[in-house]
Amino acid sequence: MDRQRLAVRSPAGIMERMEPERLQKIMARAGHGSRRACERIIEEGRVTVDGKIASLGDKADPESQTIRVDGAPIPRPQPRAYILVNKPRGVITTTSDPQGRRTVLDLVDTPQNKGRDTRLYPVGRLDVDSEGLVLLTNDGPLTQHLTHPKFGHARVYRVLVDGEPTEETLDRWRRGLTLDGRMTRFDKVTVDGRRREQTWLRVTVHEGRKHLVRRMVIALGHPAVRLVRTQMGPLQLGDLARGKWRYLTAAEVRSLRRDADLPMRGAVPQMRERGTRGKSRSRRSRRSRR
Repeated sequence: MDRQRLAVRSPAGIMERMEPERLQKIMARAGHGSRRACERIIEEGRVTVDGKIASLGDKADPESQTIRVDGAPIPRPQPRAYILVNKPRGVITTTSDPQGRRTVLDLVDTPQNKGRDTRLYPVGRLDVDSEGLVLLTNDGPLTQHLTHPKFGHARVYRVLVDGEPTEETLDRWRRGLTLDGRMTRFDKVTVDGRRREQTWLRVTVHEGRKHLVRRMVIALGHPAVRLVRTQMGPLQLGDLARGKWRYLTAAEVRSLRRDADLPMRGAVPQMRERGTRGKSRSRRSRRSRR
């Protein structure tokens, strides 16, 4: 029978709380070796729970109890955090940059991110000249599912290209082109508007190859002027302004984890949207009352 999971509010986002689990599993997850090796450590009397020597078969709650191995406490698990960022052009999608360029983490002004108490990582790539949706999280299983090619999660982009692609060109993108010896295609591509000999396209792909969309459009003579990711799996950018961020709502987290076959059991509290966009709205409200 699955352990019951309870979702609770935390400063960094949404965290699943679990019923007590076996010590060797907690220890293995914390890096103390395989479960079999952890069982031997327990049998040797080197593990305590709230100051009492543990026995093999004991269970504990790593969030509310103090577990020590050879006197050193096992760190409590970090809350799971889920943050959506609208990345502007010129910002890189990494956690740090040796050249000192601005990263997506620099856009997120939270106490957790400042202190790095909750380490956030971007899910997937979005090159420096591209814009749009980036998900930051410390949910490892979800990250693996969203980025692994075999799961084929849809990504939707708005792409401004030079020229006016014909219906024949659109059909060629749908049927596929050969890149690096592999057939690659757009799952969907439609015209989303035109301006001054340029065309906005809406493109859906399931592959995550580097610069895939840019390489596909330039291959047929329509280089990309702008590229904006608007959707990843069930997650949508919506009207979030460039350079701003917000926590995912509880419904969005449920949808992402359900889509990844990682269900959250129990009720999830609604997370209040936060970020610099909210601060700007508050200042406008104060000015309007003056």
